[in-house]
Amino acid sequence: MSNTAQEILDAVGGPGNITHFTHCATRLRFELNDASVVDKDRVEAIDGVLGAVPQSGDRYQIVIGGAVQSVFNEINNLPSMKPGAAASNNDVKAAARAKARGKNAIVDAFFEYLSDSFRPLLPVLLGASLILAFLAVLEAFGVVDTHADVIPAWLGYVNSMWRAVFYFLPAMVAYNASKKLDIDPWVGTAVILSLLTPNFIGLSNASSFTETTCTTTALGSEQCVTQIGSLPLQLSDYGGQVFVPLLMVPILALLYKGLKRIIPSNIQMVFVPFISFIIIMPLTAFLIGPLSIWIGNGLGGGLAWLNGHAPILFAIIIPIIYPFLVPLGLHWPLNALQLANIAATGSDFIQGPMGAWNFACFGATAGVLFLSIRDRDTDMRQTASGALAAGLFGGISEPSLYGIHLRFKRIYPLMLTGCVVGGLVIGIGGGAITHTFVFTSLLTIPVFSPMSVYGLGIAAAFFTAFLMVVFFDYRTKEQKAEVRAKKSLLADDAPAAAPAAAPVAEASPAFSDEAKADLTLTSPMAGTTVALSDVADEAFAAGALGPGIAVSPAAGAVVVAPCDGKVSVAFPTGHAYGIKSASGVQVLIHIGMDTVKLEGKGFTPRVAKGDVVKRGDVLAEVDWDVIREAGYDTITPMVVTNKKKFGEITPAAPGPVGISDTVVTVSPKEA
Repeated sequence: MSNTAQEILDAVGGPGNITHFTHCATRLRFELNDASVVDKDRVEAIDGVLGAVPQSGDRYQIVIGGAVQSVFNEINNLPSMKPGAAASNNDVKAAARAKARGKNAIVDAFFEYLSDSFRPLLPVLLGASLILAFLAVLEAFGVVDTHADVIPAWLGYVNSMWRAVFYFLPAMVAYNASKKLDIDPWVGTAVILSLLTPNFIGLSNASSFTETTCTTTALGSEQCVTQIGSLPLQLSDYGGQVFVPLLMVPILALLYKGLKRIIPSNIQMVFVPFISFIIIMPLTAFLIGPLSIWIGNGLGGGLAWLNGHAPILFAIIIPIIYPFLVPLGLHWPLNALQLANIAATGSDFIQGPMGAWNFACFGATAGVLFLSIRDRDTDMRQTASGALAAGLFGGISEPSLYGIHLRFKRIYPLMLTGCVVGGLVIGIGGGAITHTFVFTSLLTIPVFSPMSVYGLGIAAAFFTAFLMVVFFDYRTKEQKAEVRAKKSLLADDAPAAAPAAAPVAEASPAFSDEAKADLTLTSPMAGTTVALSDVADEAFAAGALGPGIAVSPAAGAVVVAPCDGKVSVAFPTGHAYGIKSASGVQVLIHIGMDTVKLEGKGFTPRVAKGDVVKRGDVLAEVDWDVIREAGYDTITPMVVTNKKKFGEITPAAPGPVGISDTVVTVSPKEA
């Protein structure tokens, strides 16, 4: 089959000729850059191809038959297809997780399976939780009683809106889990939907089925069992039960893939789903479903015991563990348990203490925002303001975690203090429960009961973390120095508020007229120049810090001044320098990528801020091996940070350079 896939790919002109690629029931469908290169006779001569159908424009179809899904997958998995396909954000994350797997690969894969089964559902869960929050606000103001025996029709309809998400959540989880395990997601979805049909639910009606008997459990709920032949079938309400698809889909995947290996490809489309249904649907109804509910009830009962016997300890433990679970994707089992609690008992006691973690996270982000405004750190202010808005109004912690907290290790103990204080307040108050799954944000506060206890707890968490970050800061001395230096570098790029009345003489020595007129920059080191857009750092590659060029250093290269001027910035770590040239060009030289983390190791500075330098003077000596061994890129960007004061800034073509070669030419600004 792989030969067929490769031959088809070659026949349509290779990966570079494909702009879009999909399939239907029997055909591969291509959108090509140039369909004229495809030889129809060559395509139809390929083993496994039933026909070729050119379409209008540059569309092309190749008829495969029942094996179309397999051929499609084979083509997508060819090595030559990988470079041409832009990886999605989820692909990148999945690749990173796969690379990070160590000896506990099975455990890592298990949690990755849980995470990928839930992560795509975040938007719909968030939307449904906000509908619930809206109803809770209306109830708090006495507009409507959502628990009344008789409710208005509009409320019944609104209830159907949010219940659709939570009731059919098992089917959505089954779809994602099936995709994760690389089987037809609709087969897994159909298995779960069979448990949610009126036909299955109707079996609980003892008056309609003589084989059905119902009893009342010790907890007051009704439990029904019917007989299918001689086998007892436990009839449970599977709406919202997410453990069922999580346990069912791996078993389905084993069967599904086994069937594909033994059933001929031209009839797989019919018989693989058929045999999967007649085996897995009964297995799920008789065994997997009841077992999954038993597991969920058992885990919920264990945590309920801890909450009942040591409520303060429980309320502190939950918010403390979440900051470590969320970045690894290990929080999904607890989230699944919250949904199982609601499905089984109608309420959940985990989300209340969990709110303390979320608001401690948001409070730490607010502290970072406060410091970024105070320090005029524009980049961090933008990051923190966006993350804080996503948290307070959406209940989403990932922007804060990945954008800030995991980048600055000092922030975690400060945030954990807020988690402890918030959890302690909720525990002393007797805990807080909710009757539905929501994202903990400002908008969902009314959903929790008692609202006063929950509100005090999350406020304590938020302001404790906020004050801890403001007073103790989240950055090391080097990181704070970098912010101050960056401010100094970019200051010259800001337009003046008004023309100066008269020039003010600087204390530095006067430069020659020739130096003042020179708008060229020579290479800061011997090596090979590359385009700035090829630098891995997004800020440099996008030109956010200014236009320029980058240099890959030659062995033993030293960093030198690219022009006559004055050192305006010299980082204490020795990894970056700013020079204001005699002609007014402000230059930033950043030695390597992320090398600030080396904290000066491998760098020997030869100048300090305020020193006057000539073109070719040594700025720093660098042990490039230290940088490489630490896992950092040695590529060194050189950019002009006050580009607004000049005209066109032209980098030289990539290639080998010495320290006397001009690599950037700056044009005067036109009057």
